[in-house]
Amino acid sequence: MFDFGFAEMLVIGIVALLVIGPERLPSVARKAGAYFARVRRFVTNVRADVEREFRTEELQEMLKKQQDELQSLKDVVNETRKDADLGSIEQSVRQAGEHIMADDSQAKDQPVKTTDASSPSTPKTRS
Repeated sequence: MFDFGFAEMLVIGIVALLVIGPERLPSVARKAGAYFARVRRFVTNVRADVEREFRTEELQEMLKKQQDELQSLKDVVNETRKDADLGSIEQSVRQAGEHIMADDSQAKDQPVKTTDASSPSTPKTRS
């Protein structure tokens, strides 16, 4: 915070000793140290609050970007769904499935024609 060298501290100590006196100097030094510590804590807390606020703003910006990207993806999916017309495709697949199921049930209802293995199905030719 402040850059005090040994020489500056010595001059301040001598002036304080002459002005305040040797009896009151220790109590004044304790009070000055307490005030200095309080100021340092205040500065540290303010700095932490400012950094936390910056991080919060950055997170809010990232969240907004994510939401924008998500919305654009939703728009692309909706456009693709409209272009592909998935409803009509799904309906066509269902109709084809129902048609196949109907053909299978009709085939099961009809009697099966079998050919006798002993009777020749093709005429024999003379050799």
